Amino acid sequence: MGGGCPVETSEFALQAVTVRRGTATLLDAVTCHIPASTCTALVGPSGAGKTTLLRLLNRLEEPTTGTVTFQGRSVPDWNVLTLRRHVTLVGQQPVLLTDTVLDDLRVGRPDLDRHEAATLLDRVHLPSAYLDRATTNLSGGEAQRVCLARALAVTPQVLLLDEPTSALDAVGTAAVEDVIRGLVADGLTVVLVSHNTAQARRVSDHVLVLDHGCLVDQGEAHRVDYLREPA
Repeated sequence: MGGGCPVETSEFALQAVTVRRGTATLLDAVTCHIPASTCTALVGPSGAGKTTLLRLLNRLEEPTTGTVTFQGRSVPDWNVLTLRRHVTLVGQQPVLLTDTVLDDLRVGRPDLDRHEAATLLDRVHLPSAYLDRATTNLSGGEAQRVCLARALAVTPQVLLLDEPTSALDAVGTAAVEDVIRGLVADGLTVVLVSHNTAQARRVSDHVLVLDHGCLVDQGEAHRVDYLREPA
């Protein structure tokens, strides 16, 4: 198994984490670190436990046994609302909650002014003219980038992305991947669930490979066998 990251450079640490639901074991004694200011991809076949691990990081799931820490502090010791401001989740399908882009960006930040909102759109590579655009008039890729901007409005330290491009075409996928690379370059920690090994190669620095709830490999993306292109 590939080498993990030193604890002192980690955003999250999991120690012997098992998650059971009824008679099913979703994660089985997983121990790993997720480094800060990088993109970590969670990869593996369907049902491997990728989304379960992701949801542990902001307490949408709880471990049956084992411990999860964020910045050296046990996750259950964090106020859950505070934790979720630091660690924000964006799901597979873009979900827009209001009529205009500006109003959507204000969902978590009612005091957000137009200048701040335009800056958020710039971070996700959308023009400020989109602030007044109806959310019903966005492409799938544009809508997902608005969801990313809305998540960034609360100034998280970690962005959790659960298959964020699975519903997008190639153009939308490329745009979201470009945003991810830019956010990591700005120092944000990104944790990405992806079934797409080519995508993981393109955007990730660090990889955790899961299979049937077990961590079977981890390390730098270019060193992990699971991501190697076929000869």
